Amino acid sequence: MSPEAFGITGVAALFALLALRVPVAFAMIVVGLAGVSILNSPKAALSLLASEGFNLASNADLIVIPLFILLGNIATEAGMSRKLYDAAYAWIGRFRGGLASATVVGCAGFAALSGSSVASALTMGRVSLSEMKRFDYSPRLSTGVVAAGGTLGILIPPSTGFVLYAILTQESIGRLFLAGVLPGLLLSFLFILTVWFLTLMRPELGPAGPSTNWAEKARKSLGALPIVMIVFITIGGIYFGVFSPVEASAVGVGLAAVIGAASRTLSLRGFIVALKDSVATTATVMLILIAAHVIGPFLALSHLPTLVGDTLTRLDIGRYGVLAVILLSYLVLGCFMEGFAMLVLTMPIFLPVITALGFDPIWFGVLVVITLEMGLITPPVGINVFIVKSVARDVPVNDIFLGVLPFLLAMIVTVVLIVLFPSLALYLPTTMIG
Repeated sequence: MSPEAFGITGVAALFALLALRVPVAFAMIVVGLAGVSILNSPKAALSLLASEGFNLASNADLIVIPLFILLGNIATEAGMSRKLYDAAYAWIGRFRGGLASATVVGCAGFAALSGSSVASALTMGRVSLSEMKRFDYSPRLSTGVVAAGGTLGILIPPSTGFVLYAILTQESIGRLFLAGVLPGLLLSFLFILTVWFLTLMRPELGPAGPSTNWAEKARKSLGALPIVMIVFITIGGIYFGVFSPVEASAVGVGLAAVIGAASRTLSLRGFIVALKDSVATTATVMLILIAAHVIGPFLALSHLPTLVGDTLTRLDIGRYGVLAVILLSYLVLGCFMEGFAMLVLTMPIFLPVITALGFDPIWFGVLVVITLEMGLITPPVGINVFIVKSVARDVPVNDIFLGVLPFLLAMIVTVVLIVLFPSLALYLPTTMIG
């Protein structure tokens, strides 16, 4: 059997293991070890597993993962996400669909602390769904906006998706973080525009909430000030060259902990819960990274990336046609695979094609992350949909999937705009200091 045939067999075996619900990281490690053992030797496979685990564990840049995850968990335990939602609610809640739009703002703000789509969807679902239910919002709109808004967690920095992409492609984590800022704001705006359009066409979907006076607006805005300050200090520090991403993550955690303790919103018990959750999430991400470095050499030995790359570049559809095929592949895979696993499996195959076609890897990373976002809300996997279902137990899963459809269209529009105007993703990274 040729190396290419071994590669195809290995990928098929990986999908079979995933279909049997074997955890993603373990499935990739098993396939990677078996493949390297066959194409090289068992000794090389075991040496690879030992060395890659040690190298990743000793990589100082990866400290950003547990620290930014901890930052989001501290913000949750300290009630900062609730205060951000309340501030948005005070300003725009009185408009039709205003509570749904406030949810988008809350998701975007919380995403700028947590870097996690699941955490964003779960936290904002607990905060906003009861309010929208109280004002007779359509269950499809309320659950759909939470599920879609939660996806901003892997686009708006600090994004664990960008960290994983950076490790796999050897790109700058800081530049990738900054590349996600404007697309994240654009997508947030398009989500709000989608809510406005839906409630304009069918006002009963999102009735107006209560109006608030200026004193109430000022009080709620003051409550959200700490979370806004932390975001500007961490992301602004990276942009102006004051902090590296690692330093920014440490500064953010320190600020959140001090603010939470000083305001007495963060208890010792809450801090311990945040630490435990952060350890569990970090372990999951690190296992996937180790698995990526085990299966990657197997794919290289099989020459499968070269085979796929040559096939794509020979297609007579132009460079943007090839890009469209790659993004469509991510859309299809996203219906069946977890996003990080998809990124790990495909990046060794698609990245050489992208660079050979002359596309910027940072720009491509933004497109990939947005496409991964779509996988978070598309059936049958749609993990954000099931996260929202765990909060809104009385809403059928089918209704939540129907509720996210208009927001999927907004994501597609965002991808098209970034393809047409690459500066949306590249302006901040190219102008950053340091």
